[in-house]
Amino acid sequence: MTFKAAAVQMCSGVDPQRNAESMARLVKDAAARGAIYVQTPEMTGAVQKDRPGLMEVLRDEENDLIVEAASDLARELGIHLHVGSTAIKLPDGKIANRAFLFGPDGAKIASYDKIHMFDVDLDNGESWRESSVYRPGERALVADLPFAKIGFGVCYDVRFPHLFRAEAMAGAEILTTPAAFTKQTGEAHWEILLRARAIENGAFVISAAQAGLHEDGRETFGHSMIVGPWGKILAAAGGTGEAVVMAEIDTEAVKACRAKIPNLKNGRDFQLDIAPVLAKGGVTV
Repeated sequence: MTFKAAAVQMCSGVDPQRNAESMARLVKDAAARGAIYVQTPEMTGAVQKDRPGLMEVLRDEENDLIVEAASDLARELGIHLHVGSTAIKLPDGKIANRAFLFGPDGAKIASYDKIHMFDVDLDNGESWRESSVYRPGERALVADLPFAKIGFGVCYDVRFPHLFRAEAMAGAEILTTPAAFTKQTGEAHWEILLRARAIENGAFVISAAQAGLHEDGRETFGHSMIVGPWGKILAAAGGTGEAVVMAEIDTEAVKACRAKIPNLKNGRDFQLDIAPVLAKGGVTV
């Protein structure tokens, strides 16, 4: 099946209402250009590094502004709308970094909580401890849609190839990694990570990203991208500002790539041994 997919690039601020309005404008643009699957970035609802400020605007899933707006948009436009993620308030006081997929009738098809937490110290002095605020997810997800099987990930998940291999083995033809990548790590690794996940799984990769200098002072890398199963970049945005990138997705290309390089079939279980360290003379130490 061939269809048009779009990745929407945003520069979300701290106000969910303004972000919802930006999301609606960009998603409508993508739908007007023929996209039937549209993806928004990680943290569509609010990019806010101040925890008290974030908690002030958080809602549970049933009352979340982005969830409601996305459902209405999907119904109005007759599309599948994938909110890359938004912060959802949980009963235990933690937050879920949660992706949503809505169908053309506005109903929620699925949700996915980001599994891997970005707990790192970067060379430029940036320090991130997502696990102190967010509750990690525990379940991978593949959604079987009328036009393709889609595997889910969010941002830092892209550095864990076993997640996407499991989804590809379960039949996913499209892998998704909506993100708010930092500028430093994006410049070093963004493109190569997306292309690697595509190549090693013979799958399309669609990644909508946050881009530019945000209201809270954070700077994200942007470069929203759609990559084909052979590793070719089919569409890409720049590093700042809003954008809509689109590509024609042909799921037959996935079959063709996996037939040429059948590594999903050729994989084997193995045992890992640690060889002992030998000193001079072959003595074990």
